[in-house]
Amino acid sequence: MKKHSARVAPLSACNSPVLTLTKVEGEERPRDGPGPAEASAAGAEAGRAGRRCCRCSGPRLRKLSWGLAVVLCVCACWAGSTQLAKVTFRTFDAPFTLTWFATTWNCLFFPLYYVGHVCKATERQSVRQRYRECCRFFGDNGLTLKVFFTKAAPFGVLWTLTNYLYLHAIKKINTTDASVLFCCNKAFVFLLSWIVLRDRFMGVRIVAAILAIAGIVMMTYADGFHSHTVMGIALVVGSASMSALYKVLFKLLLGGAKFGEAALFLSVLGVFNVLFITCIPVILFFTKVEDWGPFSHIPWGSLCGFSVLLLTFNIVLNFGIAVTYPTLMSLGIVLSVPVNAVVDHYTTEIAFNGVRVIAIIIIGLGFLLLLLPEEWDVWLIKLLTRLKVRKKEEPVEGGADLGAGAQSRRRARPSFAR
Repeated sequence: MKKHSARVAPLSACNSPVLTLTKVEGEERPRDGPGPAEASAAGAEAGRAGRRCCRCSGPRLRKLSWGLAVVLCVCACWAGSTQLAKVTFRTFDAPFTLTWFATTWNCLFFPLYYVGHVCKATERQSVRQRYRECCRFFGDNGLTLKVFFTKAAPFGVLWTLTNYLYLHAIKKINTTDASVLFCCNKAFVFLLSWIVLRDRFMGVRIVAAILAIAGIVMMTYADGFHSHTVMGIALVVGSASMSALYKVLFKLLLGGAKFGEAALFLSVLGVFNVLFITCIPVILFFTKVEDWGPFSHIPWGSLCGFSVLLLTFNIVLNFGIAVTYPTLMSLGIVLSVPVNAVVDHYTTEIAFNGVRVIAIIIIGLGFLLLLLPEEWDVWLIKLLTRLKVRKKEEPVEGGADLGAGAQSRRRARPSFAR
């Protein structure tokens, strides 16, 4: 273990939500499942496991309650930001400028984290102390200029590309198709982590990746192979690919991050955006590639609303792991698809034909399959074994009760023999 790595080694990149960097210590699990002896002994452990579940029901219920709140928050923020971006483009046709403006708000991550640290920590540190401690994440020398350009700048470019391609796609296709196609990034994360990170091979995830690719093809066919539809779908798939590449490269180059380290890293991405990306929206404005319109007509309310929703989405997605399970957080992203579908049904002329509905179902099913943990097969064997043990115990207990009842009746019957 490295000198300053108090965090544990990173989990599989496919096990955590989209663009999530943080990890909670102590959640590392062995990649190989238990052997046959442990699986066969599951029936003997059923009683002890049941008692442990009863003792842990309180914390689990709290985690599930927080998980429900996090799911609703993620769903509302992702669907709301997507719909608000669609509305913004009616009067402000500048997706890259909107991307730059929203990414600038990343600078607030570390200040917000420090406020939470001051409110919750028992041993409070100054801003400089906390900053120096979080800078150890980048190496022994901290956040140097070389580290900034080698370890932060590439992720800043990937972050910008992920958001820009997604926003540009919203201009060409409806929000339902964009949100469901972005769910394919989970499949891309699995494929990249399997190749680059040497993650454990899982047949069910290969099936999920195939379903995602099939869904993309069917979505392209849903409205016919029109140029604007194909271009919009290609942009969303490119956005999902950039998101997956961002995720896997972070696990490969930087590993897992604590909450303070992740907040500092995301703030550094915001600083990179301000220092080096600001010139691009200006160039696009003067070359008439993006039309801002008169400055008095810029919809600042929509721009700030979109940025706040996206910032909230990233905060909940990166730090919600402290209060609930990562799988529940991922559900918020896929649940935004039906929300966008309902909104599109009443605000646009989207046609939910059979091909589009099947494509949405296929991609959603593939996303849910990718949420299965690596030991899902072992857990399934334990569950089936436990059910078999209970079925065997019920007749035995019933027979024992009947036998006891018969003996008591025999003892209770008066005897007239002398």
